[in-house]
Amino acid sequence: MSRERRVRGARESLASVVLGFESIIVFLGGLVIYGLGALPAQIPDGWGIAAGTIVALLMLLTVGVLRRPWGIAAGWALQLVVALGAILVPALGVVALVFGAMYAYATIKGGELDRRNARRVADATNGD
Repeated sequence: MSRERRVRGARESLASVVLGFESIIVFLGGLVIYGLGALPAQIPDGWGIAAGTIVALLMLLTVGVLRRPWGIAAGWALQLVVALGAILVPALGVVALVFGAMYAYATIKGGELDRRNARRVADATNGD
């Protein structure tokens, strides 16, 4: 019994690649927060690792829901969380800029590609 694979659009595919790679960097960013002792004194250092792990896992979970419009929005929210990490470690601002730009490109250009492909299919169907 073979189940047919769902066709993924360009936006979903590109955004999932960006979030997948970014999750690795975010986890490592949590290790950097821990290693630098960047958290305020009243917060235990282990929370840096926990935060990096949680955000990385949320990114991986978001990959599974990118087919829904709110999944793309969740990806944007996670980009904001990474940008806020720059308060603790300024280098995370660079991560936020680079991956935010890639996520923007993936969602915007991927959406354009999906719309263009849908028009082509519709034109081919109407042309028969």
